[in-house]
This record gives sequence, structure tokens and C-alpha cells, in this order.
Amino acid sequence: MQDLDTARGTAELMVNNVKKVMVGKDAAIELGVIALMCRGHALIEDVPGVGKTMLARSIARSAGCTFKRIQFTPDLLPTDVTGVSIFNQKTGEFEFREGPIIAQIVLADEINRATPKTQSATLEAMEERTVTVEGVTYSLPLPFMVMATQNPVEYEGTFPLPEAQLDRFLLVIKLGYPTMQEELDIIEGQRMVHPIDELESVVNSEEILKMQEVTRGVYVDDLIKQYVVTIVEATRDHEDISLGSSPRGSLALFRAAQAQALIRGRDYVLPDDVKELAVAVLSHRIIVSAAARMRGISGREVISGTVDQVPVPGAQAQGWLRR
Repeated sequence: MQDLDTARGTAELMVNNVKKVMVGKDAAIELGVIALMCRGHALIEDVPGVGKTMLARSIARSAGCTFKRIQFTPDLLPTDVTGVSIFNQKTGEFEFREGPIIAQIVLADEINRATPKTQSATLEAMEERTVTVEGVTYSLPLPFMVMATQNPVEYEGTFPLPEAQLDRFLLVIKLGYPTMQEELDIIEGQRMVHPIDELESVVNSEEILKMQEVTRGVYVDDLIKQYVVTIVEATRDHEDISLGSSPRGSLALFRAAQAQALIRGRDYVLPDDVKELAVAVLSHRIIVSAAARMRGISGREVISGTVDQVPVPGAQAQGWLRR
């Protein structure tokens, strides 16, 4: 229990610290921290100017980890991301100059502005935590997390992310517009100086690694595991979905539910954790059929409807019974 309390405290410190910068975006902040807790990656997708980059920077600064930013552009090359070997005339040997992907937290800003070839340069890093350059494999520092941003409304000059790339993101975060009062608070908060300039780290990499380890120990009842798989299986046989979620989606939903339970102060997962996270974790892993798109149905709406149709397990979680 002490480890659970410590891990929960680490997560709460990060969430509360990011709230100093992001006004009224508690759910988005929690999702970002959940991705870090699960050793996953997050794709922040929304209209320009709502704070996508600021959310990623705030989480990185709160975590006290090494941080690098990659501004994706159409002329960016794969070696600009991974690094390149350069011949040193003095030593007569090739030296590896590491790219910005070699950091603990990486901000891939406007990732859909780069060509598919450059986008694929992050695939190995996101899945295997390694980078291979000219036949030599380099391990990435831990913890490792990619937080990518993209603007869905800017189609000119952008390249849609392929399914293989989207599948490697644990979840997708939507920010949305602030309310009038929240926007007034943003104006007041940035009147003299931006809050990000005064934000300090509240945890370190060792505490994050411990938090990630403890998160995997959160209890999940067999019925809830079946509930997760049933939801994912339902996406593979849905009239509005032409391509369902892969098994990676089941594992991602399972891990995310563990992290949310820990943040909420529990050492066990409830069906509600799965229901709340299903849209964020699965909506980007499916391809909506052409007929559904013509009717204006989005992936998030399809997943939300699918979750509503899957029966919730009636058994109580073991941790609940113990209490």
C-alpha cells in the first residue's frame, strides 16, 4: 500500500502542477499523465491555439526529464529525427550525432506536416525504445514518451498519419475551446508573464519509473479483462467500422484503466474506468466506413456507441470486496 500511495502521490503532483498552466483542462491533463504512467505515448489533436503544445511542455517540465522538441515540416528528413553518423577526419572513424528523438520526453510538434517517410522514423523508437542508424542500434533513455500534436483542420500541407503510426499512440487527447470564464482566467494569468516560464519540476525520472512499475500492479478482475476484450472485439464486427482495433488496443485500454484507477485512489480497476477511457484509447485505432463518414459519424461516436452496447460485468472487483 505504501508503494501505491507513493505512486499516486507522484501522479497527483504532476497533475496539480500542470493545472497551474492549463486552465479548465483537468481531463486532458489526467490523460497525459495516464499515458506517462502506462509507458505509452499521447497524440494531442485539436484546432490551433487551444494549448496542445503547452500541455506537452507542461507535462515534460513537471516530470523533470530531459526534453527535446521536433518541429515537423515537409522538408524534415528521417536523419533529422533519429540522428546521423558523421566521419571524423581526425580519428578516421564515424561518430554518431544523436537526433532529438533521443530524450526522455519528446514533443513531436505538428507531426502530420512531415512526409510519411519521416513520420516512420519514430516508429521503432515508440514501440521498442531503440533507434537504429546505419545498422547500429541505440537504446533510448527511460522513461521515454512521445507527445505529438496535430491540427485536424489544416489539410493543406499535411500528411495523414498511417494506421501503424496511430496504433502506437496509447491515447488521443482532445482539448476543445475553453468556456468564457476559463478564457478570461487565461488572459488574466498571462497578463504579465506566461505560467510555463515559472513552472518547475515536481518529480524526477526515478519516481516516474517507480510509478510506472506500481501502475502495472493495479488489480484487474478477470471479468473486467473480458469486458475490455469484448469492447475491442466489437469494433472488428461493426457495420460502421471497416477496420477494427488490433490487440494492441486491448492492452492499451487495460493499461490505461490501471493508471486511472491509481489516480483515483484505488488499487483495483472498475468497469467505469474502462468506459471512461475507451473513446480516447480506441477511436484512433479504427477506420470508419465510407458510408458512416458520409453520414457524418466520427470514430469517437462509433466507439462511444459500441461501449454503450457492450454489457457491463456485474461482478465486483476483488479489491472492492476486500474493503
